[in-house]
Amino acid sequence: MKLKTIIDKYMAKVPQVRKYCKDCLNVKRYNGNVVLMVVDASFVSLGINYFKVVIPKVLEFKQRFVDNGKIVNLKDLSEYNVDELTTIWKNKRSWNVAKEISSYLSNLDEDDKRALIRWAKNSKLENWKKDPIGRIRGVGINTYQYLRMMGGIDTVMPDKIVRRVFKGIFDECGLSVPKDDLEFVKEIEKIAKLTGYKPIELCWMTWFVYNLDSVKSYELIA
Repeated sequence: MKLKTIIDKYMAKVPQVRKYCKDCLNVKRYNGNVVLMVVDASFVSLGINYFKVVIPKVLEFKQRFVDNGKIVNLKDLSEYNVDELTTIWKNKRSWNVAKEISSYLSNLDEDDKRALIRWAKNSKLENWKKDPIGRIRGVGINTYQYLRMMGGIDTVMPDKIVRRVFKGIFDECGLSVPKDDLEFVKEIEKIAKLTGYKPIELCWMTWFVYNLDSVKSYELIA
């Protein structure tokens, strides 16, 4: 099967992908710190370089606010002064997204990890805009899907990198990429089943393959 052969080749370039997927599915990104997961997902909404910009900024936020106990949990983040947060990341919209997500999740359960898992398990791809987190201004389908992934759901983000890499794969196989985001996610989930991979592995694979040089300089990605 040509499609599987091509995807096998891509996956062979980035064997470390499985570790990050395992961490996501076990809700262990950033050593299980949900505050950092929410901040990460909120920064991702801007569509900038993940490995060169987002991760270093999330780690800077960790050093400045988490390691010293200023922000211990989602409730703390939801109530934190946005002007102080913008000293690290200037985009207020990102912080408003992070704060609103934190507010919703912290009201679900006082334990951050339980709250994220509970939300993710009950979240759906279809009608995502009607979801309490999907309704938050500034939350697009990529932030929504990424947060679901970090909450343990095996799925895919339809972001520009995933689409770009799969367009190359599809072109080689004479297939066309669905334009609709929901159809795209379902198509990649179907391909994962056909090729023996998890949807989340195919998603992470595209980010790693596309940013191979950046990834090499970030061997210890949180």
